[in-house]
Amino acid sequence: MKALLPLGEKTLLQHVLDRMAHQVDQLYLSVEVPVAEFNRYPLEQVADPEPGSNGPLGGLLASLQRTASEGRAWLLLAPCDAPLLPLDLACRLQACAGQDAADIAVVRYASRLQPTFSLWNTSVLPEIERAVFKEGMAGFMQFLARKHHAVLDWRSTGANPFFNINDPAALEQAARMIESAERITREE
Repeated sequence: MKALLPLGEKTLLQHVLDRMAHQVDQLYLSVEVPVAEFNRYPLEQVADPEPGSNGPLGGLLASLQRTASEGRAWLLLAPCDAPLLPLDLACRLQACAGQDAADIAVVRYASRLQPTFSLWNTSVLPEIERAVFKEGMAGFMQFLARKHHAVLDWRSTGANPFFNINDPAALEQAARMIESAERITREE
């Protein structure tokens, strides 16, 4: 499981949890099916509505349903393989959504939409349910293509805060990026 890969003294997942914890009231882990390996983390595993068939949109659907069931209006989405995600992601996406009167706000970085770094209002639940269960839609981009959403253009100021790990070389690169950031912090 990629989320449990070591990056320095922590797993990828722990890096993300540490960066998300102060930005949200409740943390969830979207999973296809719950697994025991994640039980050591202080978060609820939210299973896909139909394991193996709903793609990322199914995971979003299940997480939005859980968010709504707790009376919360917004869900901040971030992948578990992005250990450098911004510490102010939630507030910036919330401001962007508010300025555009949108139920969804998505980061755009280096001219590319980054839908796994986004903020979703539970009001879009009926549309996502229809897209997943009636239309068989699985991906974010297809859904966003037809739904109004705010776009937060994130300026590049050094290391890519939306860098994600997809192979061993990227894991090594992330380790160097984190080490460099920690060194700069110590020197300041």
